Amino acid sequence: QVQLVESGGGLVQPGGSLRLSCAASGSIFSIYTMGWYRQAPGKQRELVAAITSGGSTNYADSVKGRFTISRDNAKNTVYLQMNSLKPEDTAVYYCNADLKRHLQSNLVNYWGQGTQVTVSS
Repeated sequence: QVQLVESGGGLVQPGGSLRLSCAASGSIFSIYTMGWYRQAPGKQRELVAAITSGGSTNYADSVKGRFTISRDNAKNTVYLQMNSLKPEDTAVYYCNADLKRHLQSNLVNYWGQGTQVTVSS
């Protein structure tokens, strides 16, 4: 069994910062791309940022320059540092990972349960 557990969400004022963490646990051989997605009420889930096992990153245009994704491969953990937060960043943020549970297994995609981020004064 594999679990992705997010933490770090909460309520923050506009212009503030939050740091999200997501730890993968269970029977894991190797994790490839890890990422953060978000879904606001009434909107589709969208990619926020992603990072490969080698450290290459990709960001949504709306968060470039404000958010930074990073990972600790030894801890199977991905982070999202969010600065200069805006009300439009309010959403449930989901962790996502592509991983193999064993050397010969297929690549499987996993999701975390989500953590709420609310930006409001």
